[in-house]
Amino acid sequence: MSHLARPHGVAALLLAAGLLLSGCAGGFGGGSSVPKAADGKGATADAAGDARGGLGRAVPDSKTEEQTVRPREIPSLGPKTRSQIPEDSRQAVVVTGDAPDSNRATLVLYERDPVEGWRSVSDPWPAHNALKGWTDDHRQGDLRSPIGVFGLTDAGGRLPDPGTKLPYDRGPAFTVSGVGFEGEQLAGSFDHVVAINYNREPGTTPLDWTRPLGAAKGGGIWIHVDHGGPTQGCVSLPMGRLKELLRWLDPEKRPQVVMGDVSALGR
Repeated sequence: MSHLARPHGVAALLLAAGLLLSGCAGGFGGGSSVPKAADGKGATADAAGDARGGLGRAVPDSKTEEQTVRPREIPSLGPKTRSQIPEDSRQAVVVTGDAPDSNRATLVLYERDPVEGWRSVSDPWPAHNALKGWTDDHRQGDLRSPIGVFGLTDAGGRLPDPGTKLPYDRGPAFTVSGVGFEGEQLAGSFDHVVAINYNREPGTTPLDWTRPLGAAKGGGIWIHVDHGGPTQGCVSLPMGRLKELLRWLDPEKRPQVVMGDVSALGR
């Protein structure tokens, strides 16, 4: 059963058609030792003699100074990018593009411990992004993926829920056909999707058409099944990896996707 309202009938077909015009759904120190005195007596004898003679001598401190351990950060991210991750977020999906104009990327999952900080919990996974690479000013139809930090709150697909904790909307409107930029078949690309909260209303089906920033800023940016080539704006993963991602995401940990090319994320 879907956790979200599903589009039905003509509405579903209109939504599917709309997605083919937008976003990825489109077109496609210690103490020191004390030396003994010349008479062979230890430091206690020297200290007593100094006390009798009224001389002051510093006594080595055997206690080490307590060091402050800073929580680990995600190593590939610069201070500007790190500052955009909500403080209460404990899951991060980091998508790093090879270059600003590259459509290939690597995805790594991270979890944050409140004391120790961030640690990776997956190997690097191969991914695709938009045909022309990345942009920090995404526009409808620019064939670039948006750079930034975005929430992950909603999922869906043509196939049954594989076991995610996110709300999952299943329905035939997630059907896609045609070919991609390299002639590859697009069928099955939306069998499972995770909506990226770029220019969309969180808490709604990935098919929701609301665009808070306006239609010109694009939308319909998802993480979906890889079809073997570049996307219109989304991030894509092999089916097995996408299922792993869906089962790992936990809304109570406020998961975020951190996405962009390697130079942009390093700022």
